[in-house]
Amino acid sequence: QVQLVESGGGLVQAGGSLRLSCAASGRTFTTYAMGWFRQAPGKEREFVAAISWSGGSTNYADSVKDRFTISRDNAKNAVYLQMNSLKPEDTAVYYCAARKTLVSGAYYRESGDYDYWGQGTQVTVSS
Repeated sequence: QVQLVESGGGLVQAGGSLRLSCAASGRTFTTYAMGWFRQAPGKEREFVAAISWSGGSTNYADSVKDRFTISRDNAKNAVYLQMNSLKPEDTAVYYCAARKTLVSGAYYRESGDYDYWGQGTQVTVSS
């Protein structure tokens, strides 16, 4: 079992930055691939970014590429999402997700691939 708790959301003006954190419980965090997803009001949950458990492989949605950076610190059981050049369309609840895998370089883009989810943190970008 893995429990995930997101933090770092808030209100920011367009062009600003935020850093989301996801703290994970459990002693086997290093065998979990991690992802960030988001859901805006009235829309489906969508993929944002993913990282392999080794941290060596990352993947991004086209809408956030070159603006967002996913990273992890396995010693701290944490994954991060650095968000720069934020736009109003980035407004959403952001969720952290985890999936156990034996493949060190694997990452996952589909929400159905993940086993555990956090409660989410609200990000609001004003224009």
